[in-house]
Amino acid sequence: MDRRHLRMPAAQSSTPPERRLIAVGTTRRCGGRTITVRATPVGVTGTIRLAGGAR
Repeated sequence: MDRRHLRMPAAQSSTPPERRLIAVGTTRRCGGRTITVRATPVGVTGTIRLAGGAR
């Protein structure tokens, strides 16, 4: 195959696209409880529940 006729991909910008943090969170089980914490651009929320799904 003649490589002179293959198309080259378009050059990409050296600047990466803008990225935003949507949300970050963690779930932890400690002492029979499940602790969930979530942080978003709006604020931080959290819950503490009995482990095993009981409320």
